Amino acid sequence: MAPTTRPRLNPLLKVALDLGPLLLFFLANSRYGIFAATATFMVAVMAALAASYALTRALPIMPVVTAIIVLVFGGLTLILHNALFIKIKPTVIYALFGAVLLGGLLFNKPLLGVVFDSLFHLTADGWRKLTLRWAIFFFALAVLNEIVWRNTSTDVWVDFKVFAVAPLTFLFGALQFPLLKKYAAEPAPQEE
Repeated sequence: MAPTTRPRLNPLLKVALDLGPLLLFFLANSRYGIFAATATFMVAVMAALAASYALTRALPIMPVVTAIIVLVFGGLTLILHNALFIKIKPTVIYALFGAVLLGGLLFNKPLLGVVFDSLFHLTADGWRKLTLRWAIFFFALAVLNEIVWRNTSTDVWVDFKVFAVAPLTFLFGALQFPLLKKYAAEPAPQEE
């Protein structure tokens, strides 16, 4: 019996679903302030998750965890009328992702292999190295977020979140290409 494959999102649609809520957050903040932006972000994240599920009939773990944290910290921001919570949300997400990746490595389970297995085929050593790099990158983003929100205005922090973090993440991902090439493994043949 052939394994069933789930539908995959078009890469441009995936980028739109990933970055759309962030762009709406930026636009709402520039026009209406951080509290309206937070509410907009919460709705947009849930809409993006629903659209992704409707198209693929699956919920990837990272967007689900992100959505839960957005709802919790966004809710605290709105209920307590304190922007601190939405500002520390990225720190919590980045530190959590970094810790989960490192924890997986401690148990000899490079979790990026689980997340990206259908996208990349790497040797075990390749998955370990890639996972460690991404864990360190997430911790660096957590520290960077703390530095920026503590030392700048809310508007500057929002600009940083939209116009610095996403490009830094894409750049970091692109810089991993040599590792992906060096540790590429042949995909396992599918049984018919």
